[in-house]
Amino acid sequence: MQPRNMSMSGVVDLAAVKAAQEAKAKAEQARAEAARQGGGPGAVSPADLVIDVDEAGFERDVLQRSTEVPVVIDFWAEWCEPCKQLSPVLEQLVLEYNGRLLLAKIDVDANQMLMQQFGVQGIPAVFAVVAGQALPLFQGAAGKEQIQQTLDQLVQVAEQRFGLTGLAVDPDAGPGAAPQPEAVPAGPYDALLEAAVSALDAGDFGGAVQAYKNVLSDDPGNSEAKLGLAQAELLQRVQSLDPQRTRKEAAEKPGDAQAQIAAADLDLVGGHVEDAFGRLIDTVRRTAGDERDTVRLRLLELFEVVGADDPRVSAARRALSRALF
Repeated sequence: MQPRNMSMSGVVDLAAVKAAQEAKAKAEQARAEAARQGGGPGAVSPADLVIDVDEAGFERDVLQRSTEVPVVIDFWAEWCEPCKQLSPVLEQLVLEYNGRLLLAKIDVDANQMLMQQFGVQGIPAVFAVVAGQALPLFQGAAGKEQIQQTLDQLVQVAEQRFGLTGLAVDPDAGPGAAPQPEAVPAGPYDALLEAAVSALDAGDFGGAVQAYKNVLSDDPGNSEAKLGLAQAELLQRVQSLDPQRTRKEAAEKPGDAQAQIAAADLDLVGGHVEDAFGRLIDTVRRTAGDERDTVRLRLLELFEVVGADDPRVSAARRALSRALF
């Protein structure tokens, strides 16, 4: 069977393909830094990059993970001979991407509902889910070179449009793995970080933003600078807002993405974390296209401000996946 729907043109249009190589280079730097520090928190083993998924675990293993890494879905069956040729190629390629992609294998005989939801007409069929959005890749057997070109485009879209740089992969991760050495600071950034904090204390949010960016330009994986930058940018945005007018506009225009984004910023600065998240998730449900993506990206920025370990962020990520899919 000849491959169909191999073109990724629809996805590439969404990405607007600008400075893709620069984004890819920055993602490489972040992954290299995580690897240098022993894989970093949450590092996975190569074996974790290829998983079997069923209907019960689909939301957790595909939708939620797709907010961290593009998930490629391989619909297959034991009786399908072309599947037996395609699946090993997909598995090999995903491992070669070293954390930029996750492969979810779905047995259609055991998961008919998922097959119907994706509109699968025949197998093998390959889809992707990126930030909760399902994208058809191709159907039928395909050569390794064609598949790799498609996956290259998928990775670029995920990094450029959705900010997904993938998972940190530690070859030694897993049961019985040897303890990793303590992370060594990447460079002498104390002075720059202190300058950023001083700027924040003085109300110079622009200066703080630049100081944190100076650190990240040299050390993209610096978690303190990432958090500080997200907080400084939030304070800089809120500084120019009239709270009363902003909230009035948000109340009068529930479908206005920019009005809701501004109100969510105020919510978060005021300590109303769940209100901020809920407001933007509701707006994601009411909007579409570029407007919806703008809201989603602001929500991801607010996740950075609060911190990935906060349970309110975890709950909001799940709600965002449901709203997007």
